[in-house]
Amino acid sequence: MSAVFNKVQDVLENYKSAVYEKDVERFVSSCASNIHVYDCWEDWECIGISQWKEMVKEWFKGLKEEGVLLKTDFDDLVVEENEDLAFVHCNVTYAAHNESGDKLRQMTNRFTFGLRKENNSWNIIHEHSSLPINMKTGKGIFNLR
Repeated sequence: MSAVFNKVQDVLENYKSAVYEKDVERFVSSCASNIHVYDCWEDWECIGISQWKEMVKEWFKGLKEEGVLLKTDFDDLVVEENEDLAFVHCNVTYAAHNESGDKLRQMTNRFTFGLRKENNSWNIIHEHSSLPINMKTGKGIFNLR
């Protein structure tokens, strides 16, 4: 899929709608081929679009099997950009709903995105999600905010 993202906000809107629709191709369409991802789940990092795409496929497959719709919201969004580089940090809340629209659960992660403009389109070159850690249990703390 060849998509053009004229604004950084276009990339974020694509992220939200692709997650909701569980559309792997659209989700990765805003990622650079050499994307580097530090994620909160399982793998320490994903390097390159094919490794990241496989991770996303598994994520969306799990959502489909569970039969949930995942609504994504960006809060406390800060975007700093110049002509060809952008830096975004925010809180991302994922809320799982059943087919009837009832909210089943939600979690919030901290996110940082690094983007580069190439051929007049913004692409994610680095993504980092994180959670604070409870020092007593060693477990991630979801939904501090």
